[in-house]
Amino acid sequence: MKWLKRVAIVLGVLLVILAAVPFFLSLNDYIPRIEKAASEKLREPVKIKNLSFAALPLPHLTIDGITVGKSGEFSVGKVRVTPELLSLFGPVKIISSIRIDSLLLTQKAIDKIPLWIKPQGAQPSQPLVVIRSLILEDAMVKLDKASFGPFAARLELNALGQPGDASITTKDGKLKALFTPGKAGYLIDLTAKSWTLPAGPAIVFDQLTIKGVARTNDATLSQINARLYGGTAIGKADIGWQKGLQFKGNFTVNQVELKPLVPLLAPGKRMSGKFSAKPVFSANSPAANQLMNVLRLETPFDVRDGVLYGVDIEKAATSLIKRGTGGETRFEQLSGHLAMERGTQRFTNLKIASGALAASGNVSISPKKELSGRVTAEVKAASISAASVPLNVSGTVDSPMLLPTGGTIAGAAAGTAILGPGLGTSVGAKVGGWVEGLFGKKEENK
Repeated sequence: MKWLKRVAIVLGVLLVILAAVPFFLSLNDYIPRIEKAASEKLREPVKIKNLSFAALPLPHLTIDGITVGKSGEFSVGKVRVTPELLSLFGPVKIISSIRIDSLLLTQKAIDKIPLWIKPQGAQPSQPLVVIRSLILEDAMVKLDKASFGPFAARLELNALGQPGDASITTKDGKLKALFTPGKAGYLIDLTAKSWTLPAGPAIVFDQLTIKGVARTNDATLSQINARLYGGTAIGKADIGWQKGLQFKGNFTVNQVELKPLVPLLAPGKRMSGKFSAKPVFSANSPAANQLMNVLRLETPFDVRDGVLYGVDIEKAATSLIKRGTGGETRFEQLSGHLAMERGTQRFTNLKIASGALAASGNVSISPKKELSGRVTAEVKAASISAASVPLNVSGTVDSPMLLPTGGTIAGAAAGTAILGPGLGTSVGAKVGGWVEGLFGKKEENK
C-alpha cells in the first residue's frame, strides 16, 4: 500500500504544480504579435484584451475581449481553446473544442465575412489545424432592423475539418434548430413555440415547424407548418443567396384572426375577422432590407365576420351628398383577389355582404398609400329603396374617403326634386348612375 500512497502524493504534487503554472506564466507579451497577424489576415484591426493558459481541468488557452473592426462590428467576450496535447508535436494540430462566450455579430460584420474568409495565396492540401467541436454560448446577431438571440449553438466537425451535426437553441428555449448532413445538403429540422419573428413584423407563432434542405447557395423549405392567431398557415418556400437574395413560395392560410395581426403588418390600422387565403409570392433583391420593395404576391382571400374600420360604406351610400369618411363597416363576408407588385396593391372582384349591405368593386393602394377605385353599394334602406350606388374611393389608407359619383348625386337630386324624398332619391340615383356608366364608357374609349 506504500507504493499507492507514494503515487497519490506524486499526482497531488503534479496537480498543484499544474494549477500554479498560470500564475508564473504570462502570455500577454504575445498579444501584439497575434493582433498583427490576425489584422493582416482579416484586413481589419483586431484587438485582444487578455491571453492566459490553464492546465486544469484540461490544458486550455483563454482569450478575453476580442474585437474586430474599427467600431467593434464583431466582438467576443471570451474564447476557450482546448487542444489535444499529443497533436501539438505532430504536423497537424487538433483542437478538441473551441468555446466562444458572448459573441456579438452585427450587420456590418456579416457583410464583411465573405472578404474575411476569402483564401489568400496557395492553400495547403492538408489542413494544418483541425477543429473537432465549436460551441457558442450567449451569442447575439444584430442586424440593421432586427436581432436574434441570445442563443447557444454547437457544431461538430469530422477528421478533415468538415462540418457535421449542428444545433441552435435560443436561451429562452422557444426555438431549436437541428442541421444534419445529408446527400443533397444539410437537413433542417426547426421547431418553435411562442416564438416571435426576429425580423420584420413582430408576428408571434404559437407553434412552428420547418423541414427542408440547406445547401451552399440556397435552401428548400419543403414543409412549413404554423399555428398563429387562432389559425394555421401551411406551405413551402425556396431561398437563394448567391447573388443578392431570392425568395419564392406559396401558403394556404386558414382562419387567422386579423384583429391582433393587422397592427403588426400596418401600424395604426385596424381590421377584424377570420382570414383565409392562398398566397403565391416571389422576390429577387440585391439586399435583404429591400426585399419588401420588390415583393410580388397574388392571392384570393376571404374574411368572415369582421369589421372594416375607418369607412362606413352603408352611410356613404345612403348619404348621397356627404363625403363618406370615418366610421366602420361590419360584414359577414369580404372576399376578392389581391395582386401586389413593387408596393402597389390591387384589390379586384371585391365583394362585401352583411345584412342590409351588399357591395362590390375594385380598389388600388399606391406605394404612397393613396387610394383609388370604385365600389358599388346596394343598401336595403327606405331612403333609397335598395338602389345600387356607385362610390368613388379616394384619400389615403390613413384617411379613406367614399363619395358617390357625380352622375349619381345629380340624379338623386333631380329625382328628389321631382318625386320627393325616398322614392325620388332612389330612382334618381339609380338613373344617374346608369347614365354615367353608359356615357362614362364612351369617354374611356376616346
